[in-house]
Amino acid sequence: MNKAKLIEILAEKINSQTKKEEEKTNRKQVEKIINAFEDTVISELKNDHEVTLAGFGTFTTMTRYERGGVNPRNPKERIIIPAVKVTKFRTGKKLKDSLKS
Repeated sequence: MNKAKLIEILAEKINSQTKKEEEKTNRKQVEKIINAFEDTVISELKNDHEVTLAGFGTFTTMTRYERGGVNPRNPKERIIIPAVKVTKFRTGKKLKDSLKS
């Protein structure tokens, strides 16, 4: 599933749960919400905070430390792979349980 498909499905689900016609949500509104969510998560992770969605999971960051490696173009040459910040995701109980059944 890509972002466009996610937006389409979310708009349909929200609209099926809404009774009043004037409260219906269009795809543009859902896209703005998804973009705001992405921006917020990225901002929090950049500041070394974790983002927890109860039952779904937790986004965290960690530093993968500098280490030695081998140049794939010249296997005799040793290289240093620089340290980098990476994102981790731990699944929540609700997500784990739904995938088990």
